[in-house]
Amino acid sequence: MSSAVETQEVQLETRSRRSGGREARRAMRAAPLADDVRPIRPGLEGGQYKPLVRDDLERIHEAVLTLLETVGFANAIPSCIEALTRVGAEMGSDGRLRFPRGLVEATIKNAARDFTLYGQDPKHDMIISGSRVHYGTAGAAVHLVDVEKREYRESMLQDIYDAARLVEGLDNIHFFQRPMVPRDVPDPLAMDFNTLYACVMGTSKHVGTSFTVRENVAPALEMLYAIAGGEENFRARPFVSNSNCFVVPPMKFAEDACGVLEACIEGGIPILLLSAGQAGATAPAAIAGAVVQAVAEVLAGLIYVNAIKPGHPAIFGTWPFVSDLRTGAMSGGSAEQALLTAACGQMAQFYNLPGGSAAGMADSKLPDIQSGYEKGITNVMAGLSGLNLVYESAGMHASLLGFCLESLIIDNDMLGHCQRCVRGIEVTDEALSVQTIADVCMNGPGHYLGHEQTLRLMQTEYFYPAVGDRFSPKEWNEKGRPDILSRAIAEKKRVLVDRFPRHVSKLIDDRLRTRFGDLIKLPRGQMGL
Repeated sequence: MSSAVETQEVQLETRSRRSGGREARRAMRAAPLADDVRPIRPGLEGGQYKPLVRDDLERIHEAVLTLLETVGFANAIPSCIEALTRVGAEMGSDGRLRFPRGLVEATIKNAARDFTLYGQDPKHDMIISGSRVHYGTAGAAVHLVDVEKREYRESMLQDIYDAARLVEGLDNIHFFQRPMVPRDVPDPLAMDFNTLYACVMGTSKHVGTSFTVRENVAPALEMLYAIAGGEENFRARPFVSNSNCFVVPPMKFAEDACGVLEACIEGGIPILLLSAGQAGATAPAAIAGAVVQAVAEVLAGLIYVNAIKPGHPAIFGTWPFVSDLRTGAMSGGSAEQALLTAACGQMAQFYNLPGGSAAGMADSKLPDIQSGYEKGITNVMAGLSGLNLVYESAGMHASLLGFCLESLIIDNDMLGHCQRCVRGIEVTDEALSVQTIADVCMNGPGHYLGHEQTLRLMQTEYFYPAVGDRFSPKEWNEKGRPDILSRAIAEKKRVLVDRFPRHVSKLIDDRLRTRFGDLIKLPRGQMGL
């Protein structure tokens, strides 16, 4: 046999082995892993990135105490005034409630921490503690992004349900706060009720929602108690939290939201205390100043919650946004937003309070390159800061004006990358690989491709995207040159054809529809029933 023929046969055999090995490795990666050995999972410990040094944290805290003691809050409703003055807040002749330092510091010391946000399915329970990181959705987008038509249309109730159904199967999105407003349900009571209904029917993960006025909370609680199998069961495992914008920045109470807050506490719903000032508009343009105001506003809310019910679970929701100072428009995908969110995560760590803030709010209108870098940078910095709950991390566009179902699928991959960065590098005697290196160099084939360590770690140490492209150019060409958006479109359509979660039984749904009648607007036919 000639040398050329031998060489060709060896190349063919090598190529075959490589192809077979590649397919075997892909099959191995497709096998499900136990949660405790997955390379990424909910609640990985962050905190590696610290944009603020210790002196910065102390100075921010001192500025916050000064603001709460000297400026205080306007526009408190009577029940708020009664609750806060009872615990030591002071009502000034100018109508502003002020908070003595001792009251602020005592509240921080005694506030709830290290609690669980529950899912309807216990496998989705989230322990909110230390620097454990979880990613989820949120927002009040008024448009759905139709990527196939490259246009925005008004968001509908069905879109909220569809988004929840998608999130139910996306492992790297850990909770579902309603991301859109149902523009086809204009009545405020029907909007609040049906938004919550679509969320809790569409996913068994923890759900966040909001209410327009106090009166809208009661029917929602009746529904939640029924789903939980009774009020006592819901109070033991509340699987819904209230996203509550109790403050109108700068430093004023929001009257309707305060009523909602009081009703939710009474009903056993955890509270996300959300301060959403916009730097350069309703908050200082200085990034440090925006953090100071947000922290002051949320601490006032924390005092409010604990004055009503000491130890009630509340999330430190410092949520300052960024303005493009050339136009005044919000810029959710900016580098400044990434810094603000990370700094807020660090302040939550400083107080050892459960922290939630926003990232992933791309300025880009479509799931494109701009969307990718804006979401990736802001989300990974939030996670590395140790922020417990990263809201609006998936699906959002146009600085909260548009929500995209295909982006949920793409962003699930992106968040997997972020979580792998949050996990970091474990340095152990085995991981240092001295014996492995010696074995390969002295006894083995001179590479690690088939080594026992490589095969053992390929699933537990490495993250693999679901729709992201890692094909070689040759494979990519053979597969028809797919792009990530076309794959996401196909996956969205595949899932929505037949994923109709049944964690809420048909019997309970029948009872809800009998009890609430025409108030429920989502047709059963669109729920696969």
